[in-house]
Amino acid sequence: MSKIKFGTDGWRAIIAEDYTIENVRRVAEGTARWMKTSGAQQAVIGHDTRFGGELFAETAARVLGAFGFKVKLAKGFVSTPMVSLGVVKTDSDLGVVITASHNPPSYSGYKLKSKLGGPMVPAQIAEVEEEVPEKPTVELASLEEMEEKGLLEYVDLEQIYIDHISEKFDIEAIHKSGIRIGYDAMYGAGQNAMRRLFPDATLLHCDYNPSFMGQAPEPIHRNLLEFSQLIKDSGKIDIGIANDGDADRIGMYDAAGNFVDSHHILLLLLLYMAHYKKETGKVVITFSVTEKMKQLAEKYGLEYEVTKIGFKYIAEIMAQEDVIVGGEESGGLAVKGHIPERDGIWIGLTILEFMAKAGKSLRELIQEVYDLVGPFAFDRDDLHLAEEKKQAIIKKCNEDSYQAFGKYQVQSVETIDGYKFLFGGGRWVMVRPSGTEPVLRVYAQAPDATEVRAILDAAHKTLLG
Repeated sequence: MSKIKFGTDGWRAIIAEDYTIENVRRVAEGTARWMKTSGAQQAVIGHDTRFGGELFAETAARVLGAFGFKVKLAKGFVSTPMVSLGVVKTDSDLGVVITASHNPPSYSGYKLKSKLGGPMVPAQIAEVEEEVPEKPTVELASLEEMEEKGLLEYVDLEQIYIDHISEKFDIEAIHKSGIRIGYDAMYGAGQNAMRRLFPDATLLHCDYNPSFMGQAPEPIHRNLLEFSQLIKDSGKIDIGIANDGDADRIGMYDAAGNFVDSHHILLLLLLYMAHYKKETGKVVITFSVTEKMKQLAEKYGLEYEVTKIGFKYIAEIMAQEDVIVGGEESGGLAVKGHIPERDGIWIGLTILEFMAKAGKSLRELIQEVYDLVGPFAFDRDDLHLAEEKKQAIIKKCNEDSYQAFGKYQVQSVETIDGYKFLFGGGRWVMVRPSGTEPVLRVYAQAPDATEVRAILDAAHKTLLG
């Protein structure tokens, strides 16, 4: 049996290849053994809309039941944040989510959530990894026996989540504002909650389809062209919100169908929380996020920290410190007043409330940000390369072999997680291998989109020879 390794955000593998019932049993057994040594007694388990989600979730539950642990099991698909919040609301010790988040439809995965309602910290993940056996060693408990013994309870995590949202947001103000909402679930687990919260919204891909029509449910512009066109054509949508497969990430569009990336959303969140709501706290972002967050944090006298890539590093800080806004480039964002977890629906609601309270369009609010930190654009290319080529590029990065990318001269390099080559004037390119896919990610920032494309093209030419 192959060794099971957790990547940037959980264990992921291709269904029926390495993601099998037997391997889910192994990972669940590692979880159970860890629960035994850590004194944990109860877990919340849920699954997203991927193929076999219910089967794999029930398998994990039956393994924990075989060890005598109590399980709160979601009926039907749920988002990752629903499981995370469910851990807190049911006073459980950890959460398990059967999801591969934004990965292609052929993948599934296994995420672990902490007692605090965020990702389990890396040190604990490593402990679970060490407990995963080479092959399953226990017989599965039956769900019926677990129920009879009081070890299994079915919970409505979506209702718990909706009730929590109703307490925390001025939903009435959003409805009364007349903001016309478009929502693309990307066939993911956010569809039912958003339909319930905003029955008048224009909905796209809000049906159950584990194939995701062959599209990786990652809310970035190239995956959302149909949604962008819908907004442009309708002329009746003021804001477009898209979530990934397990609804912990977000993508956004303005009324003209222009994509609003995570960097801009993070800046909007900080503007709303610090300037409008007068909240305080630390700003925590991952290495690939724009440095303009630092500019804005300094304007409000807020402490600032940059972490490695992976929301788990932000969650670890959120669990220990007062964090006002935290986030990563890939759409996983968090704000004060919620669990230490990225939550695509929650962030969408925060921006909707901001628009409603300020009485301004999304584009007007973005202009407020530009007035404070200057305009900028960002984009990312994912290069699918042979492992040998990928490693050769990383080796060159390590050896400082790249002094220029086309006409762009490297002034300095930052290496917190990957390689960020700074050119000056708010221009940079960054190279980093993905932690969950056979991909080399290339990121770029510049004052406008045309120059971002020019930098990415120059980087391709240099990196690929």
